[in-house]
Parts: sequence; structure tokens; C-alpha cells
Amino acid sequence: MNVPQDLGYTKEHEWLRVADGVATVGITAFATDSLGDIVYLQLPSVGDTVTAGEVCGEIESTKSVSELYAPAGGEIVEVNDAAVDSPEIVNTDPYGDGWLFRVRTAEVPELLDAAAYVALTDGEV
Repeated sequence: MNVPQDLGYTKEHEWLRVADGVATVGITAFATDSLGDIVYLQLPSVGDTVTAGEVCGEIESTKSVSELYAPAGGEIVEVNDAAVDSPEIVNTDPYGDGWLFRVRTAEVPELLDAAAYVALTDGEV
């Protein structure tokens, strides 16, 4: 399983990359494999305020509908319109072009590193 070392991870299978107070958020390859083919994304809008740990959207796949949690709180500053228009990109490139949204955050919660995330998912496989 592909788990980049430079990201932080949540137990809900989101990843974060933080730079200059802005966190880019996506879902992990483990999540995309579990969900199957993603067909629809409901993401927060630019200007929305999200709270860490709270539901901020939905991901619909051919298997199910899953809630999307905000891994960090703050103001949404960008949404990946390409992923909304072509949600399959989340399956094919979850850590690159398949990112979901960016949030300006003053505080990043404690996250799992890659090794801890692998240990978590090994128990779920």
C-alpha cells in the first residue's frame, strides 16, 4: 500500500500536507481501495468554516456513501474542482491530483505518521 512518508494521517483515513498555515486534505489509498470507484464528492465550499473532527462532506462510491471529516479546523480556501468534476481522479491519484480541499488552519491536530497509519490499516485489512 502506498503511504507517503511526508504526510500526516487520521484514523478516519484522511491525509494532510501543511505548508504556511494551509493544510491540503485528501483521502488515503487505503480509503479509496475500501470505497471502490468514487462517483460523487460533496465538499465544503470556499469560505466555509470547518471544525477538526467534524463531518464536512460526503464521498459516494459504487459501494457506499461515506462521511468526510475535517482533519483540521479553519476556513476553506480552495476546493479541488477537478476532483468534483471527475471524482475518479481520487481513486487514481489520491495523494496528488486527487486532493480534496485546502483549509487555512492555526492549529494542526495530532496526526499519525506513516508508520502508525500503516499499523492502523494492517489491523483493518
